[in-house]
Amino acid sequence: MTEPLLRIENLILRFPDPQREGGVLTALDGVSLDVAPGEILGLVGESGSGKTTLGKTALRLYEPEAGRILLHGRDIAHLSEASLRPHRRAMQMVFQDPLSSFNPRQSIATAIATPLLLHRLCPKAEVPARVLAILEEVGLPAAFAPRYPHQMSGGQLQRAAIGRALALSPELIVADEAVSKLDVSVRAQILNLLRDVQRRANLAMIFITHDLHVARFLCHRVAVMHFGKLLEIGPTEQVFGHPRHDYTKALIGTLRRPAKEGGDPP
Repeated sequence: MTEPLLRIENLILRFPDPQREGGVLTALDGVSLDVAPGEILGLVGESGSGKTTLGKTALRLYEPEAGRILLHGRDIAHLSEASLRPHRRAMQMVFQDPLSSFNPRQSIATAIATPLLLHRLCPKAEVPARVLAILEEVGLPAAFAPRYPHQMSGGQLQRAAIGRALALSPELIVADEAVSKLDVSVRAQILNLLRDVQRRANLAMIFITHDLHVARFLCHRVAVMHFGKLLEIGPTEQVFGHPRHDYTKALIGTLRRPAKEGGDPP
C-alpha cells in the first residue's frame, strides 16, 4: 500500500458551549482516517456533522485536544506556529464562499502573488509571469489579473481561489463546500476543473460536501460523519452501493436519482 500523505489518529476537539457555563461541545470525537497521495477523499454528512471542523483541524487551523495529525509521518498536531510554517506550503484550503476569502482591496494578481512572495518560490521579477501562468491553468485569461473580487462572478472567483491554492504547489488541498454557492452550470465547470488539476498535479484532496451526487462523481473514497464521529469510510461505490451503517443507509436513501457514471458532474 502507498504510504499515506496524511494520517489522522483518534482526533478529539472540543469547544466551549456558549449555552452552558463550563460546558463543552465535542466537535470531533476520536476521528481516524488516512489520505493517500493523489487521492480525493470525500467527507459527507449533514450540517453540523463536523466535516468542516475536521478539514480545518487537518490543516492545523484548529489545534486538537488529543490525537495525532501525521503529515509524511511527522506529527503536526501540537506544533507551534513557527514550527508549522515549513509545512504550510504543503496544505492549502479552498473555502466555500470565494468572495469572502479574498481581500476586497487587493487585485486578483496581488492575491495570487502574495503567497509566492511570502514563501520566496521564485525571483520577484518572475512573479507576474507566474501569476499569469496560474490564471491560465485555472481557465482565466490574463485580463482578469488586475480585476478586484467584486468585478468577478462567483465561478470566476472560485477559479482564482483554486489558482491561489495551487500557487504554492501543495500536496494536499482541503475544499470546503467549494461548489455549494455556485449556479448549477458553473458548478459542473468547477468540479471538472478540480478533477483536472488534481490529476495533473497528483494532488491529494479532502472534498467536503453535503451533496452526495457531487461526492459520488468526484471522490475515490467517501467518509461519512455524524455528530463529530466517523461512522463509515470506504471506496465510493462500495459506500453508495453497500452501506454498512444505518445512518449511511438513511443518508443515501435521500438520493432521488442515481449519480451519473463518468461524464458531466451533476
